[in-house]
Amino acid sequence: MTALDIHSLGGGDIRTPHTVEVLPRVVRHATGRNAEGKSVFLSTDDDDHHHRELVNKSAIATINYSTYQHPVELNGDVDIEYAHENEPDISVENGSACRMVDFAPGGASPMQRVNSLDCTVVIEGVFRMILDSGGERTMQRGDIAVQQSTAHRWVNVTGNGLLPARILVVPLNINDPHAGGEKVQRKLGLPRRDSVWLPSHKTEDGPDRGRFAKFHENDYWESEF
Repeated sequence: MTALDIHSLGGGDIRTPHTVEVLPRVVRHATGRNAEGKSVFLSTDDDDHHHRELVNKSAIATINYSTYQHPVELNGDVDIEYAHENEPDISVENGSACRMVDFAPGGASPMQRVNSLDCTVVIEGVFRMILDSGGERTMQRGDIAVQQSTAHRWVNVTGNGLLPARILVVPLNINDPHAGGEKVQRKLGLPRRDSVWLPSHKTEDGPDRGRFAKFHENDYWESEF
């Protein structure tokens, strides 16, 4: 594996400056192998290179890496080239994704379900995880939620809703889940009813915003988290 440039993985990312200054910068170290088979560092970069704002600017998702097949093909830089040119879906069929999501102070996601197995770790702050059944848990730094196609929402309650917070999400593709003999359907949320604004983030549209440039009042959102 050569030291191929793997900056800005995911060709559809919005490359606006990350301005959540209270939270530590996300630094990604990517490794591989040289011609002698020894392990080497291919790249070290921060989250300015591979993140995008989520709908209504309620959060910022840093796309750390993604794969599109299982087992993953590492030979010939196939995985790096694919990740460099493609932004992953919420869950990747036969693949995986790894995202860090920063929430605004008091930020809340819509109630939603994505048909995937999600491993979610609280990195910074305190969250309330609420299920459509009414069940809820308070999660603190280091806690993990293993979500099996779960209808849920996240509420950032850090500092009584006055501070930002961060989670790490790794969604894995699954077979269609069933309950009571029926296929479990995805649930989509309306972001403007449940989400808050991140006023410090830049809002101007630019050439790099690509297909994510415009969102409207009645847009449905399939959450990244």
